[in-house]
Amino acid sequence: MEPDFKEGDQVLVSTLNFNNLKGPKNMRESFVEPLTIIKLIGENAVELKLTEPFSRKHQVFPVSLVKLYFQTEENNFPSMKKNPTPREIVEVEDSPG
Repeated sequence: MEPDFKEGDQVLVSTLNFNNLKGPKNMRESFVEPLTIIKLIGENAVELKLTEPFSRKHQVFPVSLVKLYFQTEENNFPSMKKNPTPREIVEVEDSPG
């Protein structure tokens, strides 16, 4: 069963049928950046607001090639590392006095 989509949802689109992306097919991302649903077309298709790199594509995609996008902290803060580098511990000698 496909997830329920609604207008305004952010979704990722499969690159399965994108033939004009750069690089070898097996090295490409499986899904492209989050895009916004403009309109639902029946139960089987969605119309998306495409961004500049994809503006020449057709705006309607079957729901089988679309999945909901869930924003995470990593998306909000791209400079934040998953595993920060441990800080160096400096030992301080007790000074008399």
